[in-house]
Amino acid sequence: MFGRVLSSLAVLALVAFVSADEAIKTEEGVLVLTKDNFADAISQNEFILVEFYAPWCGHCKSLAPEYAKAATQLAGEGSAVKLGKVDATQEQELAEQHGVRGYPTLKFFRNGSPMEYNGGRQADDIVAWLSKKTGPPAKELTSVKEAKELIDSAPVVVVGFFKDRESDNAKNFLAVAAELNDQIFGITSSEDIYKEYEAQCGSVTLFKKFDEGKIVYDGENDRAELKKWVSAESLPLIVEFSHETASKIFGGEIKNHLLLFLSKESGEMEKHIENVKPAAKNFKGRVLFVTIDTDEDDHQRIMEFFGMKKEEVPAMRLIGLEEDMSKYKPENPALLADNVKNFVQDYLDGKLKQHLISQEVPEDWNKTPVWTLVASKFDEVVFDETKSVLVEFYAPWCGHCKQLVPIYESLAENYALNKEIVIAKMDSTANELEHTKITSFPTIKLYTKENKAIEYNGERTLEGFIKFIESGGEYGQAASEENEEEDEDDDTPRKDEL
Repeated sequence: MFGRVLSSLAVLALVAFVSADEAIKTEEGVLVLTKDNFADAISQNEFILVEFYAPWCGHCKSLAPEYAKAATQLAGEGSAVKLGKVDATQEQELAEQHGVRGYPTLKFFRNGSPMEYNGGRQADDIVAWLSKKTGPPAKELTSVKEAKELIDSAPVVVVGFFKDRESDNAKNFLAVAAELNDQIFGITSSEDIYKEYEAQCGSVTLFKKFDEGKIVYDGENDRAELKKWVSAESLPLIVEFSHETASKIFGGEIKNHLLLFLSKESGEMEKHIENVKPAAKNFKGRVLFVTIDTDEDDHQRIMEFFGMKKEEVPAMRLIGLEEDMSKYKPENPALLADNVKNFVQDYLDGKLKQHLISQEVPEDWNKTPVWTLVASKFDEVVFDETKSVLVEFYAPWCGHCKQLVPIYESLAENYALNKEIVIAKMDSTANELEHTKITSFPTIKLYTKENKAIEYNGERTLEGFIKFIESGGEYGQAASEENEEEDEDDDTPRKDEL
């Protein structure tokens, strides 16, 4: 009888577990998570990647099919890793609990402990990243069949040929394999695999489904150099910018980018790409060459960022991500091999001056309560020691900037007769300053008569702004940069959204 009781309890426990699992609805292999089942999903799965999304988010819509494809691929492989998603607009409590500040936000849970997902947004990238986090950094290959299957499984696969796993080369290889998330790594000591791929012991080969197909590392026995080499060789010689490639472009080891603005509709894109290939090869590993299709509506913001008009296409610009996104414009815009090579070389040699964009000064720039500033007029107005000047740095597309308009106009009317206080605004998407870099919109700064620039971080109300001005910037000033937290209401696009 005691045995029957135990059996009954076991059956009940199994039914309860299955019921809990079945209670979590799936869509295209992805678990649909809510506040009612989130804790169960996290506790019942050793590994689970969760996407917090908003239905209206364009990046979320682009990710959705790749995310579902990754879930299907993992299920087909019999993987224990699950993928889940949370509609953060419906489950705001969950989103706040997990520090969601933008969409999509992906978090990986291992035995209930979360970590940020920082991999790519294509199915292969997601699967590769998860494989790294749930298994050894490099798969052990014991036969030619296993090697071929691995190499065929992804656009980029890196294989290390090491018999002595305690050698410095092998340790560096495994360390790089553990650090890089977007590539799949394999390691082997099999003579058959060595012969199949004509590999030497102690070598590293990167196999790719583009450009030259495969390449052998010939650099120094240095972990940082190997990592940089793998990152550089994992991208095509010339990369096409898209939602899918953005994270690889901006998150890669190469921080100098030559952007080629081209029109596919013109029918000449391939011709221009062929013209610049010699330069791309010459600067490989130092400068990443990226094409941007100017016919895409989503790419108009990038053109605005560079102050570029459609009639200028085809064109090129350089950008250095490690220098506050400093931009450079060539004197000769022709996309010819020598011209491109000289432009990039001058940049690397430090011979170029930053390209700062500015609008023309409007005729009525100071005829309304809110003065309209442009870059070329900015210093003359703002550093006038007879006035204190409050400046709103805005973007025309920014929702918060639009909401601020009536309040800001009321503020300007309040000081319209005060000759010592100016209320001004500047479109920072069309005007740039060498001494001031704007990274979020709206940014509001008070320039005092003593030429101090004080950023405002108080409530965006008429009363708040008046207190800020009257206190000489004491009230509501922003925290210092090292203590500053990201504003969850910030409308500024991320690098991959430019």
